[in-house]
Amino acid sequence: MSFLKRLFGGGDPGEPKTAAPAKQIEHKGFLISATPYKADGQYQTCGVVSKEIDGVTKEHRFIRADRFAGLDDAVDISIKKGIQLVDEQGEKIFG
Repeated sequence: MSFLKRLFGGGDPGEPKTAAPAKQIEHKGFLISATPYKADGQYQTCGVVSKEIDGVTKEHRFIRADRFAGLDDAVDISIKKGIQLVDEQGEKIFG
């Protein structure tokens, strides 16, 4: 079953809708969570950038084309991509 089907409710009711973060870091007041998932035998680069603004938690989910044989590599690149998004866009990422 594809990640998007699970994310948007197309999977089994017992399946989680989103993956638990494999790693989280804080960067410039943003929380970056690496959430790679298995696709075609490899791990897809995926993550969430979030920040609380005026008492509301804003999130930006990202998926990149990069795939890796090992989970650790996918986690590392997901974190780096999240940092890159924060550095380039800051809070504009949520708009």
